[in-house]
Amino acid sequence: MRKERDEKLVHAGLDTGKEYLLCMLRWRPDDFERPWRIRNPVDLARLAELLSAVAPGRQLIVALEPTGTYGDALRPTLLRAGLTVHRVSPKAASDYAEVFDGVPSQHDGKDAGVVAERAAQGRSWPWPWHVPSEDEQERAYQVDGLDGQRRQLVLWCGRVEALRSRHGPEATRWLKATSGVRLRCLATYGGPRGLAGDPDAVTRVRRWGKGFLSNDKALALVASAPQTAGVTRGRWDEERLRRYAQAIQHCQREMRGARRRLRALAQGQETIQALGEVVGVPTACVLWVALGNPAAYHGGPAYRKAMGRNLAERSSGRWEGRWKISKRGSASVRRWLYRAALRWLRHEPVRSWYVRPKAPRRGEGKAAVVGVLRQLALALYRVAGRGEPFDRQQWFRSRTEPSAAR
Repeated sequence: MRKERDEKLVHAGLDTGKEYLLCMLRWRPDDFERPWRIRNPVDLARLAELLSAVAPGRQLIVALEPTGTYGDALRPTLLRAGLTVHRVSPKAASDYAEVFDGVPSQHDGKDAGVVAERAAQGRSWPWPWHVPSEDEQERAYQVDGLDGQRRQLVLWCGRVEALRSRHGPEATRWLKATSGVRLRCLATYGGPRGLAGDPDAVTRVRRWGKGFLSNDKALALVASAPQTAGVTRGRWDEERLRRYAQAIQHCQREMRGARRRLRALAQGQETIQALGEVVGVPTACVLWVALGNPAAYHGGPAYRKAMGRNLAERSSGRWEGRWKISKRGSASVRRWLYRAALRWLRHEPVRSWYVRPKAPRRGEGKAAVVGVLRQLALALYRVAGRGEPFDRQQWFRSRTEPSAAR
């Protein structure tokens, strides 16, 4: 096959799956080979041999999409064979499916051809294989554990809150849902009945509060237990709530340990420390693992786009659709960045910037929070990508000055 062709530039598109990969060679416009079907991962070495037989005397670019982990074993195999590997955006390939052959259908063979076509159009980028260091591997491990425990924490807190509303609604008058004292009470007693039946309950609650819980609150919490208006709880209801509270405590311990380790790993890392000045070191590690070095992006808007915080519009003619954020990329980045933005809202001048657009929306502040997020993304790039000093007043000064309000 290679001897019959004289093209100097050839593109190979790959569609990766769990069991099979499909490879399609693009020689020139409208000239494609029939798809090759390769077993994954049994025939990866054979695929590299076949593509290496095509490469001599011409430039061969092998392109694939970064979809999941099924192609991770393929990339180092191709690179070890001396082949050039490029990456094609899955969204760009999906959008191009109808342009490719005029039919909006998608299947594995066509997807491989679309990837090759997009690479031939110059819409692909080199995709080297980077072997992470021990610190990088541990940082990714801790970030994954931290985010996973956070998601589990939200799940268990939701279940505890539902049972609390049914069986003991008075407790939230003095303690928040995630209060350590409240969780200790639930994990120990399982509900108001056990708390009311313990003669040493007040002493225990004070000790669990460690000086942060006033005596009046401790007395009121214990006094409300025998007078609760909640539904009477059986033994298994109490056991269920006790297990839920223990699960929350476990998640909190794991998260504290992950945060401590991430702070230790960030020592000596100037870029991560710079990100940490804006959003905290644990969140900075999440951004680093998911998005990489901010200095690798050509600008703040590009870094914000990688977070999925860029604006997307859908309008036609006189009709103008609402602006929305794209929500592309890593969901964990959006979760942790959202929490960082909420911490910013506690302090000036960010709080004033947040309250001003919230008023005309009848108290709806979600759009204002998104505005803080978008501004925060640019601040992260300027601080970590360009090495500029961080100044909270600087980023929101133009939005909080009286002249800007007019």
